Amino acid sequence: MTTPADDPAAASPKRPVAKILPSDEYSQYLLTSQAEMFAICRGLAEHVSQVSMIFNEGQDMVLTSLVSWGSDGLVFDLGATAEMNRKALQAEKLFCTAQLDRVEIQFILRGVDQVEFNGRAAFHASLPDSILRLQRRECFRLGTPIANPVICRFRVPGAAGESSMLRVHVVDISLGGVSLAGLPIDLPLESDMTFQDCSIDLPDGGPIVATLRPCWQNETVSRSGIRAKRAGFAFVDLPRVKTTVIQRYIIKIERERKARELG
Repeated sequence: MTTPADDPAAASPKRPVAKILPSDEYSQYLLTSQAEMFAICRGLAEHVSQVSMIFNEGQDMVLTSLVSWGSDGLVFDLGATAEMNRKALQAEKLFCTAQLDRVEIQFILRGVDQVEFNGRAAFHASLPDSILRLQRRECFRLGTPIANPVICRFRVPGAAGESSMLRVHVVDISLGGVSLAGLPIDLPLESDMTFQDCSIDLPDGGPIVATLRPCWQNETVSRSGIRAKRAGFAFVDLPRVKTTVIQRYIIKIERERKARELG
């Protein structure tokens, strides 16, 4: 049993985009024993990791957190809106994704029920058959330093055909892509879209000019109530020389972090 999150997670936009990895292709990363799955559950709960429950063939999503686990199943916070909670309760299958220590976590729930947990309503689900823990070198994601932020600039089309330049914060970066925060809430993002000539300013590495393709998106709300988007983007045909620059940056930042930890 773990301590529940203090606040329920926020709800998602109407049409979230999520990248669900095929379990057959990544079968070597599947965890099937209760001990292994409970270790993942413990980490998700202790870190209050955001869990995206995606259902209705990817059309709907609820953002939540895992608050308890055991042989009798999993317990999650409800989402922020009654409508999305109702839809989740009606769904026969929910694809769940999360990040734990920059490692991709995915599992499938065969439906959820509403229960009372510690005096408040919550979702309950049976244990999944397996949990995918994808820890591969190319998927390692580096959280960028707050003190020396990484900025991404790219153009987005406007309603009247004009374009505007966005300047947003890179939350994390890997050899496969980036996560961007502070995107306009009304910015359309679909998995078949691409953004050309995006410039990512890496300290000591120069700008990385790349084509980005959206993979997933979440809605965020700041403490002052400002709504925005956070989204993950994959690099499209990134040249090897640019991949090398990103790898050098990741190694440099990790070395600096380890040096600080060692004093």
